[in-house]
Amino acid sequence: MIQAFIKRNDRGNIVSFEVTGHAESGPYGSDIVCAAVSALTIGTANSLTALTGVTPIIEQNDEAEGGYLYVELVKDLTEEQMKTAQVLLESLLISLTGIVEQYSEYVQLNIK
Repeated sequence: MIQAFIKRNDRGNIVSFEVTGHAESGPYGSDIVCAAVSALTIGTANSLTALTGVTPIIEQNDEAEGGYLYVELVKDLTEEQMKTAQVLLESLLISLTGIVEQYSEYVQLNIK
């Protein structure tokens, strides 16, 4: 099962996300749930860098069983960079929520 964790700060802003595990909804290479979650999370990490101009803290391990990705915003974002980051991260949350609604046996979402 994929475990996704979204962390908000005391102002309600999403400041990090972490995804670990494997959906196991189909054979290796044909797992559409895993592919969807991977595309969304990696795409969000890449978009954060491209659209804010600041590289977030990223930890990943493709060798781990099922994979691992952790993305955290750096602390010194401008107001404009934070607004852009929040649009991207809230969009990720909406998309992951949709996947969980359809494939809850393969993906779990936790918001801290």
